[in-house]
Amino acid sequence: MTTRLVVVSAGLSNPSSTKLLADRLTAATVEALEDVEVTHVELRHLAHQLTDQLLTGFPGPELAAAEAAAAAADGLVVVTPVFSASYSGLFKTFFDVLEAGSLDGTPVLVAATAGTARHSLVLEHALRPLFTYLHAVVVPTGVFAATDDFAGTDLDQRIARAAGELAALVGKVSSADSVVTRRRTVEDELADVTPFEDLLRDVRPDPRG
Repeated sequence: MTTRLVVVSAGLSNPSSTKLLADRLTAATVEALEDVEVTHVELRHLAHQLTDQLLTGFPGPELAAAEAAAAAADGLVVVTPVFSASYSGLFKTFFDVLEAGSLDGTPVLVAATAGTARHSLVLEHALRPLFTYLHAVVVPTGVFAATDDFAGTDLDQRIARAAGELAALVGKVSSADSVVTRRRTVEDELADVTPFEDLLRDVRPDPRG
């Protein structure tokens, strides 16, 4: 059975250290899993559509596809640059516009990049609480990479450990549907509509005429 892995990267520059970290995490996760279909979501390309959805409530076609992919994913890798000691606004907006329940029970590997190691606690005080609120299952090891980390070997070890944890969680969820109980979405409700005739049958006439 093919595992659907979605990688969400919120880097703004090109090239981007955030994208670089996302690619390394993706490669390690793919290596840890057997049969993987990877979807990359680059939020810098969806910035205008994200703003439009906030204002109108409706996503553009590319954003709608990205949201659908995230909701259907067996596992997520999410990477954000650190802005003002937290995740970027672009990163947060993507998860703000996802329909409630989209990530229920979904394993998520969280990661972040910044110029210095002083921001490393962003994983614990910002990213982990966000995805816990979204009812996702966050892997124990988050990956933070300061600029200097890309030149060392310790980052490789942390990437491999986090990827292995994500792969293990994805395998558990995929092998037992009972592990995950997702909330009903608007799409679920529209697919299970009570016919109008049935509603009329339930209406009893008023005995007073």
